[in-house]
Amino acid sequence: MQTKPIEKNKGKFCWQYEMSLFKNPTIFLTTAKALLIALAITVLLIGLISCIADGFSADSLRFVGELALIMFGIFAVLLVLGYLLYAAIMGGVYIVDFEMDEKAIVHAQCAKQSKKAEAIGTAAMIMGAATHNRGAVSAGYNSAIRSTSTTEFPRVKKVVVNKKRSVIKIRSIGWNEVYADGDDFDFAADWIRNHIPETAEWVVKA
Repeated sequence: MQTKPIEKNKGKFCWQYEMSLFKNPTIFLTTAKALLIALAITVLLIGLISCIADGFSADSLRFVGELALIMFGIFAVLLVLGYLLYAAIMGGVYIVDFEMDEKAIVHAQCAKQSKKAEAIGTAAMIMGAATHNRGAVSAGYNSAIRSTSTTEFPRVKKVVVNKKRSVIKIRSIGWNEVYADGDDFDFAADWIRNHIPETAEWVVKA
């Protein structure tokens, strides 16, 4: 739900978006996809090491299959529980402020939620360090320091537009997401398209 419409202020277009973490699955799916890729790589590496050590036998392949099922099962449970805990801490909503001009768009989590995200990130860093989990330390560090991000239009390589979910996904160095509703969504999408390189891929999802 867009809580503040797009308004021009000092040469920049500004608006605020409040998204339900329970009704809109965008953040959950984005998080799940990133973690799933990391888990798949881990399972693949363990499987290759096991098969190289013991040979590509039926027992080795069975072990890899069982390991994958166990790890993905644990992953699914922890992902859902972790997301529900995060959503509860955030009050069930994700609030982000946007500023957009001809050169870039800035995504900034609202101050109150930013402090909560920093606390969650710090806790994840401590738990990761205590369990010698470098992945958790890295993820926690990123959560703790990254409350604002900037997408520079000249560096954009791909844009995925999904009006049904009120999200515009932009890939430059990494992925960032822009949220808006109704006519403001159309305005933001058109503005982005007119200011990114012609070579950037533009994908519209129904």
